[in-house]
Amino acid sequence: EGDFRGRTANFVMMIMFGVIFMTAVAPFISVHFLGSSLTFMMVYVWGRRNEDIRMSFLGVFTFNAPYLPWVMLTFSMLLGNGVLMDAIGIIVGHTYYFLEYVYPAIAEIRGWRRKKILEPPRILHWICGTYHAQDLHRD
Repeated sequence: EGDFRGRTANFVMMIMFGVIFMTAVAPFISVHFLGSSLTFMMVYVWGRRNEDIRMSFLGVFTFNAPYLPWVMLTFSMLLGNGVLMDAIGIIVGHTYYFLEYVYPAIAEIRGWRRKKILEPPRILHWICGTYHAQDLHRD
């Protein structure tokens, strides 16, 4: 269970991807804290990877996990909060999901040479302790 179990470098890569893209967008929308966006990004990716999980919101209605970020966004709107920060997290999460899970499948089908765009560099694997001897012979 868990998409990142034993793949610490990939998790760090996801967080770095989110931080870099959100920090690049921040000056254009005048925000100072991107924690909410990063949370929404992780919720979006988790929801897309766990499509069959049923959830309940305040015990009122049930939905599948991919709709969780949208339910949270709607609830935030109903409370009168701005949706820009949450929407940034959803957009960055969608971009990460596409590059990490959808693009490799398309590249495999079409026979493209570059199959994984977001593969962590070897130094990150080494730092995170996920660098194994068999990775040396993979290339």
